[in-house]
Amino acid sequence: MHGVGADGNDLIGLAPHFARVLPDAGFLSPHGPYAYDMAPVGRQWFSLADRSPGRILAGIRATAPILSGFIDRELERRRLADRDLALIGFSQGAMMALHVALRRADACAALIGYSGALAGRERLAEEIRAHPPVLLVHGTADEVVPAESHPRAVAALEAAGVRVSAHIRPGLGHGIDQEGIRLGTEFLASAFAERQAGTG
Repeated sequence: MHGVGADGNDLIGLAPHFARVLPDAGFLSPHGPYAYDMAPVGRQWFSLADRSPGRILAGIRATAPILSGFIDRELERRRLADRDLALIGFSQGAMMALHVALRRADACAALIGYSGALAGRERLAEEIRAHPPVLLVHGTADEVVPAESHPRAVAALEAAGVRVSAHIRPGLGHGIDQEGIRLGTEFLASAFAERQAGTG
């Protein structure tokens, strides 16, 4: 899932990297459901015109059924289950991935969040339904989503019983670097190996 102002074409470029360890996987990079309301081009998952925590969480909650429904349809079309699924999001897309994956009835195999944040941290413990393994990668020089959001997300996830692999990238701004891609690739390989072994 892409960040605000981009679209599905933005992150599909990660697919060849991850395909090296998941050669039989299919990769989908959906467009956010709404036109970006702060520029003439791009898509968004929810509006950032009001960046207060309450409005952001409300936007995520409103869009969550759309994303979850998309996941359901695509899994059904391929005769797969959540355990066969990995969710990968950047920035706003990471926020959506975290919210939806942790509240689905069944856990996905893996969740990767780049340069994101965990909205509604104080409600997670009472709302969580699934506990997929999570990788969070964030740059110390992120000028869009402050790096301080990273340890807060990690703490809330761990408190809710989620296994988290957390990595801070020194000097990285709001983006994904080669080390982040390497970490994601290794994380996916490990998660799906655990799933096949029945230990994940």
